Amino acid sequence: MKYISTRGGMAPQPFSDILLEGLAPDGGLAVPELLPQISAETLESWRGLPYADLAFEVLSRFATDIPADDLRRLTRAAYTSQIFNSEDIVPLRPLDNGLSLLGLSEGPTLAFKDMAMQFLGQVFEYVLTQRNTTLNIVGATSGDTGSAAEYALRGKRGVAVFMLSPHGRMSAFQRAQMYSLQDENIHNIAVRGVFDEAQDIVKALASDLAFKSKYRLGAVNSINWARIAAQVVYYFHGWLRATDKPGQQVSFAVPSGNFGNILSGHIARSMGLPVRRLVLATNENNVLEEFFRTGVYRPRPAEQTYATSSPSMDISRASNFERFVFDLVGRDAARVKALWSDLARDGFFDLSALKPQFEERYGFVSGASSHEDRLATIRSLYDQTGVLVDPHTADGVKVARDHVEPGVPMLVLETALPAKFSETIEAALGRPATPPGNLANLESLPQRVEIMDCDLAAVRGYIEAHAKV
Repeated sequence: MKYISTRGGMAPQPFSDILLEGLAPDGGLAVPELLPQISAETLESWRGLPYADLAFEVLSRFATDIPADDLRRLTRAAYTSQIFNSEDIVPLRPLDNGLSLLGLSEGPTLAFKDMAMQFLGQVFEYVLTQRNTTLNIVGATSGDTGSAAEYALRGKRGVAVFMLSPHGRMSAFQRAQMYSLQDENIHNIAVRGVFDEAQDIVKALASDLAFKSKYRLGAVNSINWARIAAQVVYYFHGWLRATDKPGQQVSFAVPSGNFGNILSGHIARSMGLPVRRLVLATNENNVLEEFFRTGVYRPRPAEQTYATSSPSMDISRASNFERFVFDLVGRDAARVKALWSDLARDGFFDLSALKPQFEERYGFVSGASSHEDRLATIRSLYDQTGVLVDPHTADGVKVARDHVEPGVPMLVLETALPAKFSETIEAALGRPATPPGNLANLESLPQRVEIMDCDLAAVRGYIEAHAKV
């Protein structure tokens, strides 16, 4: 399996090389030359596999340059009941009216990002040890990616993490999860701006090839293909748990900000998983919902990006959207490059001529949720089922309810545990959400963070002073 760039300017590379690279040298994103196909017979043979072994089966189709015994050891180290608070790793819980909850938040940071990050922590250390080198991870987070990456990579040999976050725009619990870490290889940088601006700095650093090479920069944001591949696993897992016969269709509803989570569903569907619909749910920052409704992609500037009660989705420029557009335009890298040039020049591009394909060919439908919607959804779901969900998952449930079809299970992908967003839970139910016992005093711990302007030169200088060389 070799990987190419969505913009056509990268020679085919194996998995381990793109794992360490992050953004492609031409500014595009790495994608497989050809997606592996999973037959119905193979899929049936996976029924009953433990999550770690299912992860091996799926990831072995993508990481073909890692020996099978080593890869199996990595997936079994990443997905244990000691790390995830569930024997199933990802439990499936029935809700109501044809909906079920795919429990992706049993990991150490109580968010779905742990599902990929725990594997990345293992595979980064493995590849760096094999190559006797080091890596400086530079990322941006709107809330959950940062803590999941830091908990997976803290203390790992050969790796330092520089994580940018928007100052004052995450929940108190999210900030405490990240900033309370005291590990020498973890560096938190809170920038005065929004997530999109922090992400722009990360992309600018990754596009400076001399700087990237000198400081061996890597990525854990979902621009890193390994993140996407690891997330594909739980779509297969969800389908296997929700069905009992070959070919049965399932729909997935996915709260969406940076498009990485639902992109993994698109990849799973493209590999042959019987997925009926991929239901994209946004909050008030509905650029992606607008695209799937109109065919026009028009990201908003920072001053028009709302601060909402589902803050991890407060994103207007979705990094992974380029990978879907690459498929949408027939894997035509020259056209992708031209579209992103149009975007830089005009602030939008128009693919409305392809709009019939969104659902007919790719299964995408979309919807948006507001603050009032998520409070009402949290309240009604808790009253009817006793299940408490976080505000992002509530956005997913609200939109999913509009797209349930008879006989087709609708799996809502859980984003995080409610304790990470206790203020919103209190607004909905009149009482806060209780964090797990081992995290009850998290917000009282000392915090270590550098606060600076959202300035490329300032961030570059900080990395130069603290990078692992």
